[in-house]
Amino acid sequence: MSASAAMQRYAAEIYRLQQDHEQVPLSLLSSHVESSAQAIASMVKRLQKHGYLVHEPYRGVRLTPTGEKIAMPSLRRHRLTEVFLVRVMKYDWATAHQLADTFELGVNDMIEDRMDELAGRPTRCPHGEPIPSKNGVMPVVRDMSLSNVPSGSDCVISRVRTHDFEKLTYIGELGLVPGTSFHLLSCAPFKGPLRLNMKPHDHVIGYELAASLWVEVTKEGEGNKLPPRKNN
Repeated sequence: MSASAAMQRYAAEIYRLQQDHEQVPLSLLSSHVESSAQAIASMVKRLQKHGYLVHEPYRGVRLTPTGEKIAMPSLRRHRLTEVFLVRVMKYDWATAHQLADTFELGVNDMIEDRMDELAGRPTRCPHGEPIPSKNGVMPVVRDMSLSNVPSGSDCVISRVRTHDFEKLTYIGELGLVPGTSFHLLSCAPFKGPLRLNMKPHDHVIGYELAASLWVEVTKEGEGNKLPPRKNN
């Protein structure tokens, strides 16, 4: 049987979560799809029965290659919807993410194609996540979390990997959107703040926020250097 729309949506959410988790706990999946534990367990059984995922008790789930394939249409529609809401309907990117889950439910193939055209055939969503092609191919993105970048590096923001409304709003106010270039001046040790050299002025952000910003490093710096040790 072909995967239902509901199965595709669940697979898409698991796909998103497994980018940061080797195994996706059912409790985490439940919080993201806002369904009861009973509904989650039922859907997981259905997906497992058809070979779309592997469930390891007490650890979580992970999609099989076939499961990743059925996730692509829903991922494409969601990310394309976000672009349409921002570029055409002029919503901000934080609100667009909240609206996309409901908005995309009424989108069929014909409307999807029209949205794609009106939005300018985008390849990434407003947050920088790649949009799968119509035939289900996910573009490869080579970037890394800003929290792992050595100081002194030149960077370009690739993706903003958070769905938190307040974080997205704050990040947008700072101008830390995909495509923005900056120089990483310093990184305080022990998960301290980071200082970004940007125009027209610098920004200081916390480690937690930096972990949500994924960047392409155009020139790698040497990193923080400890002062020379004094001999007694």
